Amino acid sequence: MHKGRLEAFSDGVVAIILTIMVLELKVPHGDDPAAPRALIPVFISYVLSFLHVGVYWNNHHHLFQAVHQVNGRILWSNLHLLFWLSLVPFATGWMGENEFAPWPVALYGVVLMMCGVAYYILTRALLSHHEASSPLARAIGSDFKGRISVVLYVAALPLAFVNRWLAVGLYLCVILTWLVPDRRIERTVGADA
Repeated sequence: MHKGRLEAFSDGVVAIILTIMVLELKVPHGDDPAAPRALIPVFISYVLSFLHVGVYWNNHHHLFQAVHQVNGRILWSNLHLLFWLSLVPFATGWMGENEFAPWPVALYGVVLMMCGVAYYILTRALLSHHEASSPLARAIGSDFKGRISVVLYVAALPLAFVNRWLAVGLYLCVILTWLVPDRRIERTVGADA
């Protein structure tokens, strides 16, 4: 099967997720400069989530540059990823509205962890569908970033109850790990072009 519909559908779902998150930002009540101050936690959680969803979209796009075809397993793996990404707005809203309280920060981490697991499953499904010598397999290699991301998310879960800001710091570490898409994919796809 051709990958075009999967990519278009994924792009549409990500666009809707980002739209839902921005629509959750409410206009502050009052006209004095202090009025937006109460919305700072909501805005910070929005920025954190925007970056997470953006990182997934960007890396998903790069990943599929090395993909030639998809099958049913890949379609379902991709839907699995989109399911967990679609829960990001809910977890974001709960965390921001409750000023990064421990339980919302932990739930946010569970959602992010499951996004990481789903992305890892998607890459495994793609690798099993392509030859070991394919540009995709050469580009992904051992997928250290995918595995370490899930480990960081798991480590952040208990930290949410000890020091929520350390947990949020680990969430930021994952963002920084993936902020620049995997250059191996660009090199591999560029070399094969």
